[in-house]
Amino acid sequence: MLVLVAPGQGAQAPGFLTPWLELPGASDRIAAWSDAVGLDLAHYGTKADADEIRDTAVAQPLLVAAGLLSASALGDVAPDAVAGHSVGEFTAAVFAGVLEPTAALRLVRTRGLAMAEAAAVTETGMSALLGGDPEVSLAHLEKLGLTAANVNGAGQIVAAGTREQLAALGEDKPEGVRKVVPLKVAGAFHTHHMAPAVARLEEAATSLAPADPGVPYVSNRDGRTVATGAEVVSRLVGQVANPVRWDLCMETFKELGVTALVEVCPGGTLTGLAKRALPGVATLALKTPDDLDAARTLLAEAGSPAADAAGA
Repeated sequence: MLVLVAPGQGAQAPGFLTPWLELPGASDRIAAWSDAVGLDLAHYGTKADADEIRDTAVAQPLLVAAGLLSASALGDVAPDAVAGHSVGEFTAAVFAGVLEPTAALRLVRTRGLAMAEAAAVTETGMSALLGGDPEVSLAHLEKLGLTAANVNGAGQIVAAGTREQLAALGEDKPEGVRKVVPLKVAGAFHTHHMAPAVARLEEAATSLAPADPGVPYVSNRDGRTVATGAEVVSRLVGQVANPVRWDLCMETFKELGVTALVEVCPGGTLTGLAKRALPGVATLALKTPDDLDAARTLLAEAGSPAADAAGA
């Protein structure tokens, strides 16, 4: 049983798209998507520095484009379930057949711009807490006025709030937490700081004609599968200001009987969490095209027709 997952903001790195553009047809596809969203995705994915791609308005469409491009390189993947972390939910919505790629990217571009505007109101950010007891950490964050914006499972919680609040967290970690790591994001996402962006997304989403998911779509809101395209879009709009419960998504993967998990480019974050929270599940992260053959082998073992479709 295969689940295909897509990472969220913070997974990007300078030049990460470069090797993918060497694949047949990849440059043309990225160029078409760039025209659709008014952003030179090839430039940002190959030549831009870390600060440029940290920009929310750039990072989000870049990540979704990279995820879609890497998944298409696998061939006709037939996952048994799909999910994405934060903006990765838009990538997953395409995997599930809810949105067309261009429509998803246009909505993501609006999302990124709206969230960047909301983030500019107050200097905010996010930091990951590694280790510790979740209940102790949650209580400590509340004391500092911070929000648990991502509850990722495997001992990881992401706090979000003002820079002052995050600085206080760095100096006063919850008991048992090994390390507090600032994330490469430009705002307190999935908190009340993002409320202004929700209205922008609601308006943009009215032009969509979503289809119902063709495979189980596991939602960040509560880890439950979503049956209709309209509900998927509603959740995509609302998740901007609501916490990501990736821990509950992984619980649902367990319930569904997942045996293999493939994370699309730029993979690594979600497979890392799965290795700790889903023992016995085979995992693979697509980082470069060099990972494609191993992914196709894993897909074949999991019963997906992707390896045959890709000519492996």
